[in-house]
Amino acid sequence: MSITSIPPSVFAFLQKLDANNNRDWFNAHKAQYQQAQLHVVSFVDELLNRLKETDQITTVSGKKSLMRIYRDVRFSNDKRPYDPRFAGSFSRIKPQLRGGYFFRFKPNETVVGGGFYQPNSEDLKLIRAQIAQDDTPLREVIEGEVFKETFGELMGEKVKTAPKGYAKDHPSIDLLRHKSMYAFRSFSDEEVHADDFLEKALAVFLAIRPFFDVMTEYLTTDLNGISLID
Repeated sequence: MSITSIPPSVFAFLQKLDANNNRDWFNAHKAQYQQAQLHVVSFVDELLNRLKETDQITTVSGKKSLMRIYRDVRFSNDKRPYDPRFAGSFSRIKPQLRGGYFFRFKPNETVVGGGFYQPNSEDLKLIRAQIAQDDTPLREVIEGEVFKETFGELMGEKVKTAPKGYAKDHPSIDLLRHKSMYAFRSFSDEEVHADDFLEKALAVFLAIRPFFDVMTEYLTTDLNGISLID
């Protein structure tokens, strides 16, 4: 079993599930799902172990990192019971380290990256206050060569004009408008199946680390630079 890539058989299963998204088909092909999951867990275990060499991660295993393939259809008009992808995340040790790593393996839609998705109101308030006071550290990262070459730009949902308490013409308004902040790199199916995919996925996680470092500083100190977690 390869641990440096996601084999084509995994995507073949996901494509079949997408075309036959119902419980009868899934139950009849449960063994194929379990085999595909084993491949993914093997890969993610290796990715997690490599990442733990450079970061403090609380996620205990590749299997524990994975999201359920079953969709919550209670409040959705889309009643298809399965999400034809394998996705998951790695959590950093908190409150000392902030930011979370994310991956999704899906035919034609694979992404690797991470960030801050819908932070709570207290964290978002502090992030905005820190940015308004000094956005230089953040801009140096997201406008840097490595970040731009890897991700292109910082992503995330934004308010339409300006958040409450900030002027529309504030010098940092482009960053202050963010309600979420994250970055992803997309991979083609060919890249996902190639033997060097593990190294490429790890490189993405390492490329986002400076962004995490800045955000950690923002979230663990007050506006005077005094630690909030000691």
